[in-house]
Amino acid sequence: MSQFVRSVLPTAGLDAPRLVLGAQPFDVAANSLRLLTTGPEPLSVDGAALGGGLPRRRIPLSELAAILMHPSCDHATSDRVWRLLIGRARADGPVWVVGAVGVALPGLRQAAYRLRGFSGDVQAELLTAFVAALHTVKPGGAKVVQRLLSATFTTARAALRADEPIRTKAPVDLPVAAGGHPDFVLAKAVAVGVITPGEAELIGATRLEGVSVADYAERAGRGYWAVAKERSRAEERLVAAIRSGELSDEDAAVIAEATMTLAVDRAHLG
Repeated sequence: MSQFVRSVLPTAGLDAPRLVLGAQPFDVAANSLRLLTTGPEPLSVDGAALGGGLPRRRIPLSELAAILMHPSCDHATSDRVWRLLIGRARADGPVWVVGAVGVALPGLRQAAYRLRGFSGDVQAELLTAFVAALHTVKPGGAKVVQRLLSATFTTARAALRADEPIRTKAPVDLPVAAGGHPDFVLAKAVAVGVITPGEAELIGATRLEGVSVADYAERAGRGYWAVAKERSRAEERLVAAIRSGELSDEDAAVIAEATMTLAVDRAHLG
């Protein structure tokens, strides 16, 4: 069982042996959510208080996860729900952390598929990164869960990449500054709202993974210049965040190395 499962998933009041029915961390998380939402007092939220077309009653988190995945659930409702889940996870301890993990499992499974090429424990790294992101991502603003999952993805990818065996032909050979890995810095920039999850993915793919802007644009079904401008504007906001102090000097060095275009003038950082 992973360190995440041992340290975060609760056992008090639950049928603990059944927590480990699944061989993978995601199975354990899914079983835990099921146990937390079974019985006369399931872990739930107040749909009437949240509004946004949600059922006007207590909604078990297992049902809430299905509701949020339905096309009829709009972004504003999703944002309200996730602000509540993040607040409860931060204030009320492991049970609500597990609940938030369970609700996020569809997105986490998609992230695991995208990271399937790594040899490390992808699911465990994603769960560890998600729990950390619950305490760092700003719940204000739009697209809360997208920012949460993007920060999770980039942090997990950095950890998996760092542990990957050395290959004779690495796709990208970028220097890494003492301040940390570029993926972690991009995740931090998403968490504080400097760039969007999509912009972090664009920068990560084209600056860290060796994907050309042309190839990225073709895969996304977009024009080359639209993608190039999006990346340029996102990188300009990173520079502005460094100059304003929203991102640290150490972050500045990592971002500069990752993007290879950001010549940060330290005279403007004061």
